[in-house]
Amino acid sequence: MTTNLISAEAAVTTDRPGRYLTQLCKHFAHKIESAEFTEERGDLKFSAGSCELTAEDGVLRLRVHADSTENLDRMEHVVASHLVRFGQRDELVVDWTRL
Repeated sequence: MTTNLISAEAAVTTDRPGRYLTQLCKHFAHKIESAEFTEERGDLKFSAGSCELTAEDGVLRLRVHADSTENLDRMEHVVASHLVRFGQRDELVVDWTRL
């Protein structure tokens, strides 16, 4: 049986995308099903869905996937709230676009 996933993406402008990618992945590593990452790319597996992170020049790109709107809402909230808290000094803004 194939599960249809729904997704959302955000491009967060920052001078330190690799730092925030690593910080998020390290933070979640002991709390979720799996976390694999380098400074350029991260893959997080939560019970509610997954998140792909990519550090680009001046941008941290986030893409979340889930099997329901409720779980996608949860994924957007969890990932964004942690990133905004970590990047409070840099006033990071996460604006999701549903795909």
